[in-house]
Amino acid sequence: MQIFSSAFKHKDAVPRQYTCDGKDVSPPLHWTGVPAQAKSLALIVDDPDAPDPEAPRMIWVHWVLYNLPVTCTGLPEAIAAAALPGGTHEGVNDWKRTGYGGPCPPIGRHRYYFRLYALDTLLPDLHKPGKAKLLQHMQDHGLAEAELMATYAR
Repeated sequence: MQIFSSAFKHKDAVPRQYTCDGKDVSPPLHWTGVPAQAKSLALIVDDPDAPDPEAPRMIWVHWVLYNLPVTCTGLPEAIAAAALPGGTHEGVNDWKRTGYGGPCPPIGRHRYYFRLYALDTLLPDLHKPGKAKLLQHMQDHGLAEAELMATYAR
């Protein structure tokens, strides 16, 4: 399975428009190679370099989606909650809200990981879970994982 964006390449910089310094909208994402036996997809975007890449103390979560249909092959730029594929559920990010929150590092160049998971099940309604709760429910259901990493510095 592979995940990619038409807005930036793996290990390149996230364009400003997808950050808090720009429009703070989600980038376009596309994926291929979802296993035939998959029943749903999950997407988690996070930054392992918070707050300072020289002394990281936490992983900052930017976006949590789950139960994306396996027929979905991507998400367009600036997708609104109402436009998410049918059946998709949102989780909360570390700003304690649903939806995408773009890179906004306080210091240094941070890495941002866009991870797509193929699951062998459709998850129950988890009522806007955080990343940890979603990962707990995904345990033992993963079939494949794809990763796109980009960086950003202010």
